[in-house]
Amino acid sequence: MSAPDPTHTAPEAPFADDPETERLDARLLIPAAVGWLTAALLLGRPPLAGGLIAGLALLAAATLALLIRRQASVPTAPARTIHDWVTRSATGWMIVGSLTVVGGLGIAATLHTATLHEGPVRDLAANSATVTVRLKITDDPSLRQSTTSRRPPYVVVKATIEEIRSRDGASHAAATRVRTPVLVVGTAAWQHVRYGQHINATGRLEPTEGGAEVAAMLSTRSPPRTMDDPPWWLRAAERVRAGLREAVADEPEDVRGLVPALVMGDVSGVSADLNADFRTTGLTHLSAVSGTNLTLLLAFVLPLARLIGVRARGLTIVGLLTVVVFVVLARPQPSVLRAAAMGLIALAAMTGGPGQRRAVRSLSVAVIVLLLLDTSLARSAGFALSVLATAGIILLGPGWRNALSRWLPRWLADAIACPLAAQLACTPIVAWLSGEVSLVAVAANLLAGPTVGPTTILGFIAAGVALVSNELARVVGWAAGWPARWIILVAREGADLPGAANAWPATVVGVAVLTLLCLALVLGLHRILARPIAMILAVVILAVLVLRPVGPVGRPPDDWLFVACDVGQGDGLVLRAGDRTAVVVDTGPDPAAMDRCLKDLNVQRIPVVVLSHFHADHVGGLAGVLNGRQVGEIEVTPYFSPRAEYDRVIALAARHGVAVRTVTFHEQRAAGQVSWTTLWPARVPELPAPGTSSVTPTDEGSPENNASIAMMAELGGLRILLTGDLEPESQRAVLATGANLKADVLKVPHHGSAQQDPDFIAAANARLAVISAGRNNDYGHPAPRTLDLLSHTTTQTATTNTSGALTITNTNNHLALTTHPPPDNGLTR
Repeated sequence: MSAPDPTHTAPEAPFADDPETERLDARLLIPAAVGWLTAALLLGRPPLAGGLIAGLALLAAATLALLIRRQASVPTAPARTIHDWVTRSATGWMIVGSLTVVGGLGIAATLHTATLHEGPVRDLAANSATVTVRLKITDDPSLRQSTTSRRPPYVVVKATIEEIRSRDGASHAAATRVRTPVLVVGTAAWQHVRYGQHINATGRLEPTEGGAEVAAMLSTRSPPRTMDDPPWWLRAAERVRAGLREAVADEPEDVRGLVPALVMGDVSGVSADLNADFRTTGLTHLSAVSGTNLTLLLAFVLPLARLIGVRARGLTIVGLLTVVVFVVLARPQPSVLRAAAMGLIALAAMTGGPGQRRAVRSLSVAVIVLLLLDTSLARSAGFALSVLATAGIILLGPGWRNALSRWLPRWLADAIACPLAAQLACTPIVAWLSGEVSLVAVAANLLAGPTVGPTTILGFIAAGVALVSNELARVVGWAAGWPARWIILVAREGADLPGAANAWPATVVGVAVLTLLCLALVLGLHRILARPIAMILAVVILAVLVLRPVGPVGRPPDDWLFVACDVGQGDGLVLRAGDRTAVVVDTGPDPAAMDRCLKDLNVQRIPVVVLSHFHADHVGGLAGVLNGRQVGEIEVTPYFSPRAEYDRVIALAARHGVAVRTVTFHEQRAAGQVSWTTLWPARVPELPAPGTSSVTPTDEGSPENNASIAMMAELGGLRILLTGDLEPESQRAVLATGANLKADVLKVPHHGSAQQDPDFIAAANARLAVISAGRNNDYGHPAPRTLDLLSHTTTQTATTNTSGALTITNTNNHLALTTHPPPDNGLTR
């Protein structure tokens, strides 16, 4: 479900009180849509193709315009042909406008592609050349952790190469001046670079896919060499942002992260588990820069200016200055600029009068202008969500508001219609990106909406006051934190509902079907909204789907004993310990996936979480396990590497008040109906020296894998051998201890990699072999060699990458396997 970023939706603002007979100006809607499609298709294409299409479109537009003008001089007569109808109606000018926009955006796409190809960067990237560059940082750095490899944390940041010198071939090659956008992937030292700085760096250029926003990727292992500080106005914005963070520094962690995110899109402090809950409940737009932020700020500043006597042009100046300040504080990036444009349009719709009548035209103009300024937005999911949400508010919202207001108060009808319109318009795109459909998004936005304004406004005030007094800013920040707590509560509780998010196939057919369903709702929903009984019935049906009192469709059998969750490329295993109680072994790479699996199993208490080793694909989802559940303790291997992941686990455990203990060899433990014996590690490899990496040159034989916890679990009459990522070296060592490895179920080591010891597999002699691996993963797991080996030693093999979550039951000594095939969305996991 990452990916490009699907967070910048339009504001959820009330509508004007104009009568429903108001007509909207939609003359530019088709030209904007056709131009958008043209830009999306031409991005990454050869410049010649874009230039040819642009030339033909402009020539056709000029020809048709001349025909229309010539026809206009002829006395009016009945239209007898298509030619007459086109040249004598408004349709003709709409076609001229569409062709003109196609021509303009064709030129823009051609120039964008030419810019990416200009200079030596792409040719050097094609040869993986090592270069020395001078960069300008054009985004905030983002610290990442790979979930499918053992690489240490790394930083991703966008930049523009302004000067480049190749180090391949000639040792003293001349520097070339360019302006080429690239994506920098560097070490953790890069997280301290600042937006607007100039940096010198050395690294290796690598090519990117066609149509990307950048010309190449610059991979560097050396720290950045700072050449200067950002401009004064960016430094001033940094002080304001830092002041806001300081104003809420004494608040709980989630509040410390959410308030800066709401105010100016500073998401550096938002935790992964809160982000996951926001995605599930459709509140992600609150934790990123969106039109909501600007609309709320303008809705506060403009009435205040009017109150102190500002009128007419003065209000326009105040509004424009507010927009400029907002853009500077949130950073003048494409996402911020489009959020500003969408916010102004929705504000026009909100204020009523001629502004609302022109809202569709304004939206169309904004789409065309933004695409002309930055044609790469044509393929941006965030841009699509912003436009669709704003269009939903403008086109659908007023009619639905009027239908609801027949039996509800006007303010409540506004509050329901706005998020409903935005959510329905965005649903197909969200499903395409995430493979899920949220059933609680409208309710969550309705509940959280009233507190978004106070949090945002108080946050802006705290940021301004921090320039004068830190103590007073903390008081305002404390006040901003209370409405933020309500938003967090809505997200947390909403995400915990059984039917909050539902899987949907992210395929062309799946999204097409969902789009048709949304269109059917668009055509008929106003009839339901206008009738109280129909509305109440619809709400009851939705509540049943969300609360699932009879359990979700496809839920695991009630007598489940062991589940290998579908967490992608990683391990996430659950052993039933009692009613709503389980022991969890490893947590996969994704908190949301692990949390969803435990919700499906209705697990609320976890006496022990066992982390076999500290690779991200086994511990990355720990936040999802801890989310809203009672966890007794976390049991870990004594090999505390990679250090970054170990530190992250310790910090997360401390934050939730969960104890961490280290296993000992051959210890025996029990929790409810589950008992287990630790079979490994008996000895621990020497930890790497501080500041060095323990990663080996090959994919196999790492000390972390060989220090995995292996355990024999027993429950419900089954013996289950859990093996982490043990490599052949440790598999042979486990055999040498003389332990009884005979098992009913074997969790195959290391996701079914090719490196398996045949004697170890044979000693288990399991009736069922379970492999947890991601669909279309880059490692080729499970390996054909291993599947062939298992076919000779077990009666059945099951893998999560083809069968989804694997559920095992054991009734009257009859071992049964239930699978939950995942939707084939073509994504690598």
